Amino acid sequence: MFRLNIMGEFESAHYLRGYKGKCENMHGHNYKVELTVNAEDVMSDGLALDFVELKRLLKEITESLDHKILNDILYFKVRNPSAEMLAKFIYEKMSQSLPKTVTLDKVRIWENDRQWAEYFV
Repeated sequence: MFRLNIMGEFESAHYLRGYKGKCENMHGHNYKVELTVNAEDVMSDGLALDFVELKRLLKEITESLDHKILNDILYFKVRNPSAEMLAKFIYEKMSQSLPKTVTLDKVRIWENDRQWAEYFV
């Protein structure tokens, strides 16, 4: 079994509906995204998946979130844009894009260097 891990980043604003505290107000984060995929084997070129391709797929997702108000994105109109739900959103999007040779293991969202949320199946 092989495991690959990449990181990306984006900046977004959000607020938490139904929350009592500072986070009910609009605020922003410099998010970091950590993504891990697993592969049973490598291809004939010795790669499970080219890091360039994996980073490109993640960047497509993060660019759609960068400098946006997360609450305005359709997915988050009915879900709170918490770190947990953001990790799930990216996991679901990424799962649709990956080649069949790898499986998505987890997505971890860092709101800052001291706290993160992770989604995995």
